[in-house]
Amino acid sequence: MPAVEMITWLYVSDLDRSRDLYARGFDLTLLLDQGDCLLLGTADGAYLGLCLRPPPTDTPGLLLCFIVDNVEKRTARLVELGATLEKDPQHNAKYGIVHSFLRDHDGHRIEIQRFDDPQWKEPLV
Repeated sequence: MPAVEMITWLYVSDLDRSRDLYARGFDLTLLLDQGDCLLLGTADGAYLGLCLRPPPTDTPGLLLCFIVDNVEKRTARLVELGATLEKDPQHNAKYGIVHSFLRDHDGHRIEIQRFDDPQWKEPLV
């Protein structure tokens, strides 16, 4: 049986600053406040957890990818909230997407993405 819900946890150095970036940047809802950890709701069954812990100095295998309708607008909003822009929004023909790349305050890599094909979630079988 497949998992029906998922939490992605990030260790952050400033809980309020990170909550501001992710909650305001992606319109996420605070669902649970455990003092040193917060749980934000992203969509049905998908959550983002933020914990006040020393963040890793390098996270080469971690990429948070958020699917949005307007990559340019969302990228600009995140930059306004303090994220660092790595790659401007652009079309990627190979994958059929428009995307941009940023880093949050702790260096976690974020991709903002929109699929060209509106049927991208349809099962292939």
